[in-house]
Amino acid sequence: MKAVQFAEYGGPEVLRVVDIEAPRPGPGEVRIAVRAAGVNPSDWKRRAGLYRAFDVVAFPSGVGVEASGIVDEIGPGVTNVSIGDAVFGMGRSTVAQQAILTHWVRKPDDLSFEVAGGLSVIIETALRSLDDLGVRPGETLLVSGASGGIGSAVLQIARSRGIAVIGTASVRNQAYLRELGAMPTPYGTGLKDRVRALAAHGVDAALDVAGSGIVPELIDIVGEASRVVSVADFTASRHGARFSAGPPRDPDRVLAEAARLCGEGHFRLRIDRLFPLERTAEAHEVSARGHVAGKLVITVP
Repeated sequence: MKAVQFAEYGGPEVLRVVDIEAPRPGPGEVRIAVRAAGVNPSDWKRRAGLYRAFDVVAFPSGVGVEASGIVDEIGPGVTNVSIGDAVFGMGRSTVAQQAILTHWVRKPDDLSFEVAGGLSVIIETALRSLDDLGVRPGETLLVSGASGGIGSAVLQIARSRGIAVIGTASVRNQAYLRELGAMPTPYGTGLKDRVRALAAHGVDAALDVAGSGIVPELIDIVGEASRVVSVADFTASRHGARFSAGPPRDPDRVLAEAARLCGEGHFRLRIDRLFPLERTAEAHEVSARGHVAGKLVITVP
């Protein structure tokens, strides 16, 4: 089968499409014929070696941690799914023609494989972040870098909980944030004044999704470091804020919630761009540049 791998840390150029043996599922795992796999900032940060201090990579390494597809092999002890079922979930080395899922849920019939393939990580991160912030109905949340996949998920889930949201994004993505129910504002100089104009009583919590060094400014805006969380800036704790990271918390519950939200029409994911397997390096480049509205997804014929 074909899979994307890298044999050393580096830029997108270290990614290669290689022919390897198909993986076999272990106990409690399933293998899928991959139809789509989401692209996440963690993918290119791991490839670049930014996680090497706490996430050891054995080379050659696969790419991707989420996917959708059709179950084609079932590991020992798995009883809740059958060969031929359409599923989505979390696993390892998912940017490939076949991949192992360690956690999964059945894909709703009206949910495309492309959208399903990009749901798992952003829903998990959004739920975890909102839990860490302890933001409550009636409060106001500021999300820095709100137009990407994680930001899109946070905005929609927060709004469904009765939380007002201010989101920062580039000028071209302001309308997209408004569609998701957020009060949009550009990032950059003067953010505190713009936020004050949108929320006269201030904001109660802030989430940094972009990792652009904005944590000290968010603390100043909120007025309380304990109510600022970053999912992208490793240095957040130096300023008294929190850095929220994996592994996923209660992934089975997260996936069930993702399927429910989509199935009931409470959540939608915009696909910014689709890339074939052979253009995974380009997808990493686009993700690293930022300014994505929604999610980047790799498709597998």
